[in-house]
Amino acid sequence: MVVNITILETSDVHGNVLPINYGDNSKSDVGLAKLASLIKEERKKHENVLVIDNGDLVQGTPLTYHYVKKLQNTENPMVRVLNHLKFDAAVVGNHEFNYGMNILKNAVKDSDFPWLSANILSETGDPFLGKPYIIKTFETVKIAVLGVTTHYIPNWENPTHVEGLTFEDALESTKKWVKHLKDTEEPDLIVVSYHGGFERNLVDGSPTETLTSENQGYEICKSVKGIDVLLTGHQHRSIAEMTVNGVLVLQPGVNGETLGKATIQLEKKNNKWEVVSKQGSLLSTKYSRVDADVAELIKEYEQSTQTWLDQPIGNIKGNMAVNSPFEVRLKDNELIEFINKVQMEVSNTTISNTALFHNSSPGFPTNVTMRDIVSNYIYPNTLKVIRISGQDIKDALERSASYFLLDVDGSIKVNPSFTIPKPQHYNYDMWEGINYTIDIRKPIGERVVKLERDCERLDLKEEYDVVMNNYRAGGGGDYIMYQNKQVVKDIPLDMSELIANYIMEKGTIEATVNHNWKVIWNEQQA
Repeated sequence: MVVNITILETSDVHGNVLPINYGDNSKSDVGLAKLASLIKEERKKHENVLVIDNGDLVQGTPLTYHYVKKLQNTENPMVRVLNHLKFDAAVVGNHEFNYGMNILKNAVKDSDFPWLSANILSETGDPFLGKPYIIKTFETVKIAVLGVTTHYIPNWENPTHVEGLTFEDALESTKKWVKHLKDTEEPDLIVVSYHGGFERNLVDGSPTETLTSENQGYEICKSVKGIDVLLTGHQHRSIAEMTVNGVLVLQPGVNGETLGKATIQLEKKNNKWEVVSKQGSLLSTKYSRVDADVAELIKEYEQSTQTWLDQPIGNIKGNMAVNSPFEVRLKDNELIEFINKVQMEVSNTTISNTALFHNSSPGFPTNVTMRDIVSNYIYPNTLKVIRISGQDIKDALERSASYFLLDVDGSIKVNPSFTIPKPQHYNYDMWEGINYTIDIRKPIGERVVKLERDCERLDLKEEYDVVMNNYRAGGGGDYIMYQNKQVVKDIPLDMSELIANYIMEKGTIEATVNHNWKVIWNEQQA
């Protein structure tokens, strides 16, 4: 007797439902409305289908941001769609905490499916949402699905959003719960859905991360016996047709671009089910149609969001447009200086850093709307002022300076460590309130050749109050020099709100640039 099981995985959907880019409403092959067509087609083709969301569902677009700010007393639109599609379970991702515990708990309450995370514990020491795993049975084949979340969340998240929670090491928790499953549930198939990625090259096992335990997928495959399938995410990679130590691994990209599919065949031998084949693939949404039912489900949310996005905020006098994101990171510019100015004014601080968060950031046009703000500042970051030393500032600048490499022809390019396994352009910071020069011709770690404050060399032993976003202040992006520093001030409003309020209050913003920093890589720049 043979039974085929189909497991479908979504991950890192990040609030995308309709296939649009909210910056200009242009078409984009993303979102649950297109994934829905693929899921429904797979259910028609196959009898035994299990559908799992692997985390980072409820945050990431103006749709979800507007819901939190204006409509949070209604059903969460992302959950509404998953309920319609009859998902079997969802795993808690790190971005599930971005809007605070109430939003997450309300999403869980609205869900017709369980949310899983075995290693996020409440004050009682139990999984904080009550469900570490689910059991599903198809034609007497018993399947266990264990949910696990990267435990690195406290290093990024606003502490008030995770208050009272303990984040157990994901690898150790997986070992413990897989053993529990085998001892007590005796499943025929064990699936681990891990909101995390891989810390090693999947082919040769060479390390790809050195500073953190944020991603442990490779070690989970190597050291936890009994796992048949490992569903992953978090890194926004596209992974299929791969096995590690006999474990089939999947990762379906980001924003709903693809649907992960695992096909498992089991055969009954000596009155026991055995896995005889495992195959993984990614189904693209590029040629799938928009599911009309899903589009209708969120129609009112979408219309309200679009009206809000077109709300006028103020005007820019001068140029804050982004023509080349690479050029923005090479020398001081009007947009980054403006964001740093906002941060310094609202925090009453004189040193600030920020980033150009993604390479499709358009900058600000002459007439600014909310659409322009959320298109440039895409994360629900808040601000923190932390007290750090001059040496910490220099170390942070050296970390940012590693963003660049010199090519063989002497031209400057982006270090692959900031683009592989996923784009991390948001981990390059630019500063206001200090003067500095980065020389890419120097070795990594020795590139800051000028560092001044008020026309004098920065005292590396002195302490300074610096404002930055909460992700960076916790050490996110391998800025370990910021970890466990004194928090002087915590500003709980989202940066997009702070920017909007600032522009509305001023009415007209003049674009300025004081050229307090630059990057050099040849004699002409020097």
